Amino acid sequence: MQTYTGIVSFFQDGGPFMVPIVVVLALGLAIVIERWLYLQGTDLRNRALWKRITPHLQRGDFDAAAREANASKAALGSVLGYGLSRVRTARRRDDIEKAMEESLMEVMPKLEKRTHYLATFANVATLLGLLGTIIGLIRAFTAVAGANPADKADLLSASISVAMNTTAFGLMVAIPLLLAHTLLQTRTTEIVDGLEMASVKLLNAVTERRGTPDGGTAAAAKPAPARRGSGPTPGAPAVAT
Repeated sequence: MQTYTGIVSFFQDGGPFMVPIVVVLALGLAIVIERWLYLQGTDLRNRALWKRITPHLQRGDFDAAAREANASKAALGSVLGYGLSRVRTARRRDDIEKAMEESLMEVMPKLEKRTHYLATFANVATLLGLLGTIIGLIRAFTAVAGANPADKADLLSASISVAMNTTAFGLMVAIPLLLAHTLLQTRTTEIVDGLEMASVKLLNAVTERRGTPDGGTAAAAKPAPARRGSGPTPGAPAVAT
């Protein structure tokens, strides 16, 4: 009960600027929760899709991989779908890579959406706290100017302590929002790195399968060169001397 009373007194003494700071806090928390759930869901969908596509890539069945990618709503499906749709028609590795880069540029704004607002809200909360303190100090000095000289020191110290409540609350809101902004940016970067790594793995799989006309690797198609000084190849007729 004492904690609740202290919080209520803290807000009442802070003045009218405590209300907009609370609004900034509510908006910031809503963005943090929404972005965190979205990024976590995106990461889970990407991992699940990659597990389904990997066997197709290992077999060289790019048509089946493309169907899996196009049927999925994951961000990874959009990126790989662009690349897989050009596997049959592209003549160079760069053509497939540019297609996936184009899709990645479409996906990234969705991952970074609204995250930058958190840094802005943190700055706004700090500035609102400072503004509330300055206005509170102006009112305090104005009120003390006409007071009894013997009571001026006590009135001034009490007024200043009340005015500082706004700054303290603004910083209490700004610091968690900045930390949440950093956390979400780090999570977004991890997801983007995963998309880029999956794109590279797809390009490598396509390159390996295109090594020979029949889809096998170049190393498997070429016979091993005979070593000098070695005997006749097994199964080949011996050369008469």
